[in-house]
Amino acid sequence: MSKVAHYLQEHLVGEVMTSTDARRYFATDGSILQLAPALIAYPRTENDVRKTARFSWQLAERGRVIPITARGSGTSQSGAALGNGIMLVFPAHMNRVLELDTKDHTVTVEPGINYGKLQQTLYTHGRFVPAYPPSLEYSTVGGAIADNVAGEKSVKYGDMRAYVKSLRVVLANGEVVETKRLSKRELSKKLGLATFEGEIYRSVDTLLEEQQAVVGQLARGVTRNNAGYNLSDVKHRDGSFDLSQLIAGSQGTLGIITEAVLKTEQYDPQATLIMARFDSLEQVQNAILELRSLPDMPSAIEMIDEHVLQAVHELNPNQLKEIIKPPFPAVTLFVEFDGGERKTKKLSKRAERIFDNYATGFQATDDPEQQQLFWKVRQATSSLLGHNEGLLQALPLFDAAVPPDRLREYLEGVYALLKTNNLKPAVWGHAGDASLRLQPRLNLGQVGDRQKAFRLMEEHNKLVISLGGTISSTAGDGRLRTPYLEAMYGPEPYALMQKVKKIFDPYGTLNPGVKFGTSLDDIKAMIRNDYSLEHLYDHLPRS
Repeated sequence: MSKVAHYLQEHLVGEVMTSTDARRYFATDGSILQLAPALIAYPRTENDVRKTARFSWQLAERGRVIPITARGSGTSQSGAALGNGIMLVFPAHMNRVLELDTKDHTVTVEPGINYGKLQQTLYTHGRFVPAYPPSLEYSTVGGAIADNVAGEKSVKYGDMRAYVKSLRVVLANGEVVETKRLSKRELSKKLGLATFEGEIYRSVDTLLEEQQAVVGQLARGVTRNNAGYNLSDVKHRDGSFDLSQLIAGSQGTLGIITEAVLKTEQYDPQATLIMARFDSLEQVQNAILELRSLPDMPSAIEMIDEHVLQAVHELNPNQLKEIIKPPFPAVTLFVEFDGGERKTKKLSKRAERIFDNYATGFQATDDPEQQQLFWKVRQATSSLLGHNEGLLQALPLFDAAVPPDRLREYLEGVYALLKTNNLKPAVWGHAGDASLRLQPRLNLGQVGDRQKAFRLMEEHNKLVISLGGTISSTAGDGRLRTPYLEAMYGPEPYALMQKVKKIFDPYGTLNPGVKFGTSLDDIKAMIRNDYSLEHLYDHLPRS
């Protein structure tokens, strides 16, 4: 591999490394998996990415596959930022805001830019990108697009894909393309190209036309789905066509993003926040469904359950004592309205009437300091994620969502699953989208706990699928959920998505093993013994 490193270093402007400590560092991400790359390259320009892809393609044509994995800050909890070939690391150099268009309300960025820094820049112009993840302070925009992330604001504003106007993408053979919403006439021109790009457009268009019924089977009754590939939003009824909708969420398996033009929203810091308490899961679900049916959707509907609060209380009784005290309610909701003082007051009054019917109590405030205290309760999950009990660690095994009207069944099923496996319950997340988090404490150094982890994933995914949900909600499949993808969709949709992968990546050089090609046995071989979040303690882990 040293010959490969020497060749790349000769032809790239950016640096290439093969040192043991660098390979060890990039062998892990935010997941429970580990896989060391053969070498690390820090591209300085799009041309560096293009040359790397072209080199890998040419080797693959001769029968030697050296895969490429694009990586931001390595926060993926599904193992999507791991690879055993060439690791392209973007934050070192390709981390700039290239243009801020105040008329079109768009911002053009490189993939390695820190999401939090971009957001701060936009705030100074009264704008923001609402689809930010909990990890925005320590993750990149390129990773957010690749994973099609969602966060607390997504219940109203949508996921990352909704804010992608156009992308510059390096294809598997090194060609550079710009993807955006094309008119029927523009699509016709693309279909006539005698290039790899033209071949992709022709093949995807034909596939969508011939397999419409199968594409329809990909739909789930959830508000947020990142399992597999998003084929439903590529071609509209008017004939327009946008491969950006497919690239976003594909986790580097179809192309490598080198530039993105993002749409922004007006940012108004004025908001009303309500913290409501519930003693019944049925009442929580009813309240959420009514909140979702309001004329203007709340900008956030977050939740935390009693078990999280009890665990935080046991760790530090003083952390939340001035805000919420035991005995804790079964569920606490955090409902925010934004959009200006008049609108937020009107909507919060309607929400309060809903809480009068279903909640045991609630508090509403438009005072920013008081809101920070309310959010402190929701963000107390960080204390659990960063806390270890001996060798026990909170493990990110799941990223699921169910239809909102089945939230209660999901919670009951999760509690039963954890009880059966003698694990303490603790659930939180984006309740408005019925996209929740649970990270059971296990010791991956013990064979019994490893076996329990796989049993939990198997049983949890069966539960989610039985409820019509998705096993990949706010992030993506990565390697961790790839073995369960066919069970979720069925053989025909699964085969269709495999064909899409083959169209874009015929030699399997782009992040192989992510979305397809990873078995449970492969995952078992990649499990790390000493899961840790120590690389995030500068920022404090968020979920």
